[in-house]
Amino acid sequence: MERRVALCIPTWNGGKDFLKLATSIRRQKGLSFSTLVIDSGSTDGTVEAARRNGFKVCSIDGKTFDHGGTRQQGCEWLSAAEIVVFLTQDAILAEESSLADLVACFEEPSVGLAYGRQLPRNNAGPFSTHARLFNYPPQRQVRRKEDRTQLGLKAAFASDSFAAYRQTALAEVGGFPSKVILGEDMLVAAKLLLADWQVVYCAEAEVYHSHEYTLQQEFRRYFDTGVFHVREPWLKETFGAAEGEGVRFVQSEIRYLWNHGCGRLLPEALLRTIVKYAGYKAGTWERFWPVHWKRKWSMHRNFWR
Repeated sequence: MERRVALCIPTWNGGKDFLKLATSIRRQKGLSFSTLVIDSGSTDGTVEAARRNGFKVCSIDGKTFDHGGTRQQGCEWLSAAEIVVFLTQDAILAEESSLADLVACFEEPSVGLAYGRQLPRNNAGPFSTHARLFNYPPQRQVRRKEDRTQLGLKAAFASDSFAAYRQTALAEVGGFPSKVILGEDMLVAAKLLLADWQVVYCAEAEVYHSHEYTLQQEFRRYFDTGVFHVREPWLKETFGAAEGEGVRFVQSEIRYLWNHGCGRLLPEALLRTIVKYAGYKAGTWERFWPVHWKRKWSMHRNFWR
């Protein structure tokens, strides 16, 4: 029996990236699905572009956007769907079979969540290219609760830039959490694993998705990550600390830059590591900072209301 599948895409001024995403969605083969866009007040024609492509659009007040809460609202609007696939507005489906490949993971009834591989964009720099290759290798991986012993927090890694959820599994663990600064995907993945659902990293299902972060953006991103970890202490307690993964990333980045003729960027790599660590530590101490500092240091400023 064919599964009922729906796409859900939160948008805000998606611009040219959203147009590319819409084109890549129209090219998908081997799967029937509907598409819902949840727009947070775009003024650049994103809503009109979505409707021209045949997508349903629901508009919300941008001030009410919440990484987890808005996605949960999307799941409720798409309650008739068995599988809901989330994409961000700048993640471009790489192949005509990307969606079908991801949804095929749910042929195994114990799979609650599957997420795809994110490839660097064609114009990606060395730092963003390495980050994608490190976090999204070419090998498929199926994770179970017992894998947390070996993988630690990495066992619960997932990304809603391109991820699919079985609605019954999601409901069993309480759905997406609201009022989280980021990491709603990791929280759900962790809860699914603890509830004996499997999480699949589907390397065959690919999107193009990468960012060229400035040093300031790196600080803000890791500040938010620190806030997330300190506000969800059970993740570290249950799966293990994240610091070990950070050390492996730095070592891998140094090797990548050196092996690809980018040794001149090693001082910048060191600086980026210091900035990330400083941002992360500042985030873990967020209870000491006044709100106006948190808003200044955060990538998701509307969180601090």
